[in-house]
Amino acid sequence: MAKTTKKETTDKKNESKTDTKRSWNLSKQQKFVLGCLLVLFSIALLVAFISFYVNGQWQTDQSAVSQLDDRSEEVQNWLGKFGAYLADLIVYRGFGLASFIVVRLLFLTGLFLALEMSTKRLKSIWFWDLFAIIIVSVLFGFFATSAPELGGTIGYELNLFLQDYIGKTGTLLTLLFGLIVYLIFKIKVSPEKIQSYFDSTKNELKSELNSIKKPQQQDPESAYNLEEFAIEEEYPELDNIHLKKDDTKFEINKEALKPTITNSSEIDLNPILKPVEMNINPVTEVPVHHNEEFVIEKAEEEDIIEENLASRLVADFGLFDPTLDLSNYKFPTIDLLKEYSTGGITINQEELEENKNKIVDTLRNYKIEIAQIKATVGPSVTLYEIVPEAGIRISKIKSLEDDIALSLSALGIRIIAPIPGKGTIGIEVPNKTPTMVSMKSVIGSAKFQEAEMELPIALGKTISNETFVVDLAKMPHLLMAGATGQGKSVGLNAVLTSLLYKKHPAEVKFVLVDPKKVELTLFNKIERHYLAKLPDTEDAIITDNAKVVNTLNSLCTEMDNRYSLLKDAMVRNIKEYNEKFKSRKLNPEAGHRFLPYIVLVVDEFADLIMTAGKEVEIPIARLAQLARAIGIHLIIATQRPSVNVITGLIKANFPARIAFRVTSKIDSRTILDTQGADQLIGRGDLLYSNGNDVIRVQCAFIDTPEVEKITDFIGSQKAYATAYLLPEFVGEETGINLDMDISERDTLFREAAEIIVNAQQGSASLLQRKLKLGYNRAGRLIDQLEAAGIVGPFEGSKARNVNILDLSALDQFFNNEQN
Repeated sequence: MAKTTKKETTDKKNESKTDTKRSWNLSKQQKFVLGCLLVLFSIALLVAFISFYVNGQWQTDQSAVSQLDDRSEEVQNWLGKFGAYLADLIVYRGFGLASFIVVRLLFLTGLFLALEMSTKRLKSIWFWDLFAIIIVSVLFGFFATSAPELGGTIGYELNLFLQDYIGKTGTLLTLLFGLIVYLIFKIKVSPEKIQSYFDSTKNELKSELNSIKKPQQQDPESAYNLEEFAIEEEYPELDNIHLKKDDTKFEINKEALKPTITNSSEIDLNPILKPVEMNINPVTEVPVHHNEEFVIEKAEEEDIIEENLASRLVADFGLFDPTLDLSNYKFPTIDLLKEYSTGGITINQEELEENKNKIVDTLRNYKIEIAQIKATVGPSVTLYEIVPEAGIRISKIKSLEDDIALSLSALGIRIIAPIPGKGTIGIEVPNKTPTMVSMKSVIGSAKFQEAEMELPIALGKTISNETFVVDLAKMPHLLMAGATGQGKSVGLNAVLTSLLYKKHPAEVKFVLVDPKKVELTLFNKIERHYLAKLPDTEDAIITDNAKVVNTLNSLCTEMDNRYSLLKDAMVRNIKEYNEKFKSRKLNPEAGHRFLPYIVLVVDEFADLIMTAGKEVEIPIARLAQLARAIGIHLIIATQRPSVNVITGLIKANFPARIAFRVTSKIDSRTILDTQGADQLIGRGDLLYSNGNDVIRVQCAFIDTPEVEKITDFIGSQKAYATAYLLPEFVGEETGINLDMDISERDTLFREAAEIIVNAQQGSASLLQRKLKLGYNRAGRLIDQLEAAGIVGPFEGSKARNVNILDLSALDQFFNNEQN
């Protein structure tokens, strides 16, 4: 019971402390009123102090100050008895003439409060103004002992106190040292400035003396020759240099001339001879900030380029122009995208301070002291970088992740210990009011528009508010995972939009696989511009999983064909091949052609694995292993990052991974090989990994109407005759190369046909069971039945279709064959 009562008393004390802290927080109205009061009071003090010194009123009013109760007593002060009292208290009994600094101090404090300016600078003003008040007051007390109104009582007494202990000389030296400190640290007077001042005055004196020595009547030509003679006399190195004559007056910067002479034998004096009226850019001094425990950093806003720079690069392809067929193609404009955010990131000072205090207090409860803490504000997350005191274990801070999350009452606390490349520990805390990152701000950024990459992708913005741009050609394949509704489809749209804004239809083609049937259908409008498909297929966007196997195998065939072209051209990759082809060093009659990049996008990979299994995994693994050099890149997305979907064979060939929020740490380790994706806040918050580093990015948001506008803009333009055709793939069991001779059919052919028609199921395993055959003979029978047209073609793991409905129809089929 004693423990609980002690705890209750401590809680009550803490509550009372917090209540007193809260009571000091002023509202905007209270700050404005208090600021106005201080400004007006400072003006009143200025009037009282000025009238104190005018006509020696301080002497006449001094007797009246002691008799404030007597209303009949008259005073000379312009502010009446109250002004006389204040002047006597602050000036005469206080600091003398230094009291005018008090007026300045109160006036600036009132302005800072009324206008809600930063209090950091106000602290510096208070410190240096109080320092100046003491120094000036003691200085007047030292030199003006006979005039006490100049130094004030405090200045006079402090002067006597110092003289009693260190004498007059020591007092003077102390005051001199105080002045030097004020000049150097407050007014920023440096030895270099003093030296440059004396040098400038010396040069002015020289020029005046030279003008006095010159004769009064002198033509401009002779004056010019005298100036030239003076230069030659002072600098004998310039004997062989001829100065260009000009009617304009000029000055010679001799300081700039000297190093030029010593460094080079050929000197052009034209840049050195400057006109008299010169624009001199002053050297801006970096403001000196005092060391604070808590520093808030805000990244500078990036420049937005309103014009899509890719439109300027259409015809810059050397001798052969692959864009010639669509030479009038116009890239989509940036104004097709919508600006969702109102502007830059807004910094909530109170939220930052509150979170900082909670982090410090939580760590201090576990006896972890912090030397420094810095906050970097991002669109949706703020990174607090802390530097712990020496001797603190990093693992100890890492283990307090849940405790810090509890104290902050926030979702998605993530600790990076340590931050790669820095000697700090990072704590990522979600913002209470996140800022949406629009696709327009990312596409329009200079970093994306000026990116010199083969396949640039603008994913979004980092914690430091920088546009995050990566090259798909360098990845070379991308694996995306995340729970339902966390932003995968928006991320895929952002990837595709980035490439549409940067690459011409001749340069890149997309193979889109959309098992959901609704996510990528908008891109149907650009089929003849950007999409690739198999011959004799209606839709370029694949929504049927049965057709995916043929498409993947067709891409493998395309890969093999391209490698043959690279081998004949004696180059190593697609970039070198295309450059050689554009330089007309490869003969199109030998089969050579310009090779566009091919990007395969699969929106839901888990569904493919469930329906097709190994038939999908093997060609995807083969493409991931070999297709990088010939320009085929894979982007695979799944909402179930389990080990049976993302197998070891696939993970080994997808070094670049994007993880949106997942439900468990196991899923996070599956996709990223580390935890962290389970602590994201969702709505486009992602982790990007391409090796060891993990970068947190807020994915750019692009809505369906924006994608529709872009595809409409592209689709309305002139296009190719058809979509880009992939090579036709013929499966090993399609029956094209099967024996069509009836005489060479198996002896069990008719019996096998009857079994298949009865069961209405065309599979080799059924024949194995019914006829007690081996797999090879049963497979040959199925091939013969397919060649005869009794069963349909191979459809992956599904059973073949039976084209004959009953035995009577089968008998009629055989009779027709014999006839």
